[in-house]
Amino acid sequence: MPESLANEEEKPPHHHMKRYWKIAVLANIKDESQPKPEGVPPDAFADFDHIETIDSLRAALETDGHTTTFIQADRDLPYALREVKPDICFNIAEGLGGDAREAQVPALLEMLGIPYTGSRVLANGISLDKTLTKRIWRDRRLPVAPFQEFNAGDEPLRPELKFPLFVKPAREGTGMGVDMKAIVKNEKELRERAQYIINVYQQPALVETFLPGREFTVGILGRADAKKFSRHPEWYEKDGFHRFPVLELDSSRSVTPWVYSNEAKSKEVGADGSPGYFCPAEIEPELEKKLKYLALRAHLLLNTLDVSRTDIRLDEEGTPRLIEINTLPGLTPDYSDLCLQAAAEGIRYEDLVLDILYLGASRWGMLEPREFIPESPKKK
Repeated sequence: MPESLANEEEKPPHHHMKRYWKIAVLANIKDESQPKPEGVPPDAFADFDHIETIDSLRAALETDGHTTTFIQADRDLPYALREVKPDICFNIAEGLGGDAREAQVPALLEMLGIPYTGSRVLANGISLDKTLTKRIWRDRRLPVAPFQEFNAGDEPLRPELKFPLFVKPAREGTGMGVDMKAIVKNEKELRERAQYIINVYQQPALVETFLPGREFTVGILGRADAKKFSRHPEWYEKDGFHRFPVLELDSSRSVTPWVYSNEAKSKEVGADGSPGYFCPAEIEPELEKKLKYLALRAHLLLNTLDVSRTDIRLDEEGTPRLIEINTLPGLTPDYSDLCLQAAAEGIRYEDLVLDILYLGASRWGMLEPREFIPESPKKK
């Protein structure tokens, strides 16, 4: 056992850990040098991480005395876990295909009884399925745009769907399958695009009313008992949740105007053709309150845990409509939306990452709850 894990006395006073941990960071890595396998879409693996993100995560986790190791979340993962024997896994793995790939690693960890961070199996399985997510939200009276799933591509269009429409794969992330042709203006374009998505992505096409308004994303951190386990109980409101400042994505000047595509997402923040990222967004207090309320409801209704980011866009009347929730939000410093939101209110990257770790660890009994919880600042 490494030195740092063995010494009970080493822990700093603010901690309620029993000892330092061996943490395995689990992720899928982009390998630009490898040719893509036959028959996968042009933007396959877009939501895999760069090794630099893993290095940043590990460095952040190690600032609190833990040791870390990186394990590639591929088919050898079960064997690697047996060998490494981590105390806890920091999971940002996207999975390897199938209809609920983001649930694969959590399911494996549950089966092996290994603690991990973030949402559990079902929430990760549902959130990648955008149609199912929208059905659940709609059922609970949350505002979503009219939508329809196409399995064959020739289904009759429901009367409540009016052109222009937006077509995308029903079960992908990171703007995959989304480019300027995603907006369709008539029946012919709709059929062509739906067929393209079904054939290329081997999954249903989700068709919804195009939302022409402003686009926002809202991060949520915490849980009802977050203050008991966080190193920063002052971040959390009375209900145990922290709502990050609203970030606005202005894609009007991006490489794909009005479409938050994979191509636009993959550009450096501030680069030519990248969307504008404004945080905190310049919006009316009333709208800000509404967006944060919707993001938290969206998070709770899917039983998402500890951290998420929800995308919301305004319709032609200016009414917010939920687009999707990300149960594994990106954590690339100075680039990922959640990190930009944290930075906008002065939360250090290290502190954000460590809070996700301790919220996760506390669910597995790895932390002693805090005895005294300081009062939260009053809501503005």
